[in-house]
Amino acid sequence: MRTRPAARAGRAGRAAQYTALLGYLVFLVFPFLWLLSVAFKPARELGSLHPTWIPKHPTLANFRQAFDEQPLLHAAFNSLIAAVSAAVLAVALATPMAYVMARRRTRLARAVSGWVVVSQAFPFVLVIIPLFLVLKNLRLIDSVPGLVMVYVVWALPFALWMLVGYVRAVPVELEEAAAIDGAGRLRTLVSVTAPLLAPGIVATGLFAFVTAWNEFFFALVLLKTPEKQTLPVVLTHFIGTEGVADLGPLAAAAFLATLPSLVVFAIVQRRITGGMLAGAVKS
Repeated sequence: MRTRPAARAGRAGRAAQYTALLGYLVFLVFPFLWLLSVAFKPARELGSLHPTWIPKHPTLANFRQAFDEQPLLHAAFNSLIAAVSAAVLAVALATPMAYVMARRRTRLARAVSGWVVVSQAFPFVLVIIPLFLVLKNLRLIDSVPGLVMVYVVWALPFALWMLVGYVRAVPVELEEAAAIDGAGRLRTLVSVTAPLLAPGIVATGLFAFVTAWNEFFFALVLLKTPEKQTLPVVLTHFIGTEGVADLGPLAAAAFLATLPSLVVFAIVQRRITGGMLAGAVKS
């Protein structure tokens, strides 16, 4: 008799969890679906007082107008170069640093970990002036390499924090076995630890890529030449001087801007959700 109330409570708890998860999914998907709907609506339906989810007369005119008005492909290429470069450099720098912080738990390592967490609380406005002055002295203002440097610096603390947790999940016994076989620290990191960190490295790289791909503020301040501007900055050109947005082309361009992130996540999601230590048991 005592098990029935517990079972009912368990079912009620699971139902509440599924309901909350469904509500969260709806909250996430709703903007994307509405953006997709607006992108295919003609101008007459966009001004309707009774909007519908599904366009009554779907059209590709918004996409053609978006490409005619703004250099979306060139801006997307700039964003791709900046995002890929920032992701690769952030992962390459964060991996050995995370290994040292995870394996050598000294006061300095704890201080660095605390600083990594605190640095994430700094707003963009607080750091933009020092960054601007540094890049000006390096003559990297209005250049994609300068923007990549900023993205790497901004993504590195969180990437480091993520990878430290992954490194600590790798059993130390595997590295000790490699040391017994004569492997040094660098060889152990490259041949033993790094392959087991593949899901973490992929997740960290994905985070750095998406962050750089969607970033707007730094690109707006640091890039002045139209040919060097990234895609998020170019999207603002669909908004007029009086704040009136050209809604159809803007929705079409914004929809296209979200596709690379979705494609990258779809490609690497198996590596992210895969087991970290699959096949790592030493017999």
